[in-house]
Amino acid sequence: MDSTIGLEIIEVVEQAAIASAKYMGKGDKDGADQAAVEAMRARMNQIYMRGRIVIGEGERDEAPMLYIGEEVGICTQPNAAEVCSVEELMEIDIAVDPCEGTNLVAKGQNGSMAVLAISEKGGLFAAPDFYMNKLAAPPAARNHVDIRKTPTENLRILSECLGRAMEDLNVVVMDRPRHKELIAEIRAAGARVRLISDGDVSAALCCAFAGTNIHALMGIGAAPEGVISAAAMRCLGGHFQGQLVYDPAVVKTPESEKWTREGNIQRLREMGITDPDKVYNAEELASGQTVLFAATGITPGVLMEGVRFFTGGVRTSTLVISTQSRTARFVDTIHLTGQPKVIQLR
Repeated sequence: MDSTIGLEIIEVVEQAAIASAKYMGKGDKDGADQAAVEAMRARMNQIYMRGRIVIGEGERDEAPMLYIGEEVGICTQPNAAEVCSVEELMEIDIAVDPCEGTNLVAKGQNGSMAVLAISEKGGLFAAPDFYMNKLAAPPAARNHVDIRKTPTENLRILSECLGRAMEDLNVVVMDRPRHKELIAEIRAAGARVRLISDGDVSAALCCAFAGTNIHALMGIGAAPEGVISAAAMRCLGGHFQGQLVYDPAVVKTPESEKWTREGNIQRLREMGITDPDKVYNAEELASGQTVLFAATGITPGVLMEGVRFFTGGVRTSTLVISTQSRTARFVDTIHLTGQPKVIQLR
């Protein structure tokens, strides 16, 4: 998988990022998201593969493109038999977030990315559109910190694993009312809190790289993004745990008022999830033998630059991680969009 479609997967996230970046700072988060979705889908359908979206823009009746269950790739098109030996191709599961941090793009703020993760069929957890309590930490703390422990306990363990004083630890938390007590406890323990408005996939990624000065991600965010984060952390050997949050009273968001605790539990049962309180690790959320993760910066971030437009071209910064090659590649690409000018000498 790594050798056959790796380069094309890079182009998928690059094209999504470029399309979305044209909306940077324009206050149109829906436009930024739609542009990314359309570009990502168009490029996916040029790849010689049999892909299926397991995490996408929503259910089929909610999303016209990249909906959950949609088939993508040349070899899923009506004329597939003319161009593909369909039975010879591996079926691929795909998790996408074409514009992770739509508000960040709309407001011209840092940290937005176009991201996706792929694995063989069944290799990615088909997370419901719920929330998830998450804990991400560097490889040195893997299997030492635990989401079932208190934040104070985990910070003490993290301090020991990293050989850093508690006051030198930086913890990323989504700036939400539900995290008021979490933030207070982290600060009371002596660590620092870095609040973000959106984009916790980027925060989880940063935990796995030395030098980012981000040592943990804690708190509740969207479950689909949790699976994508887990795929990246699985490739990088970092620590990631997620626990589904099905009680609307815990989430404390306006849209959660339309849910009920009992209804959510029933929906999980229908999906085959019999233990709604199960704690998942990275290897369970991204269980495939081969996992690929790719992300292109839309706006500037800690790990990657944002999309930069210039006369005659566009420059992108992409991160590609693979369990197969055990590499994390940073790809700096210049896309030439204009015709070279011919200078007439007199």
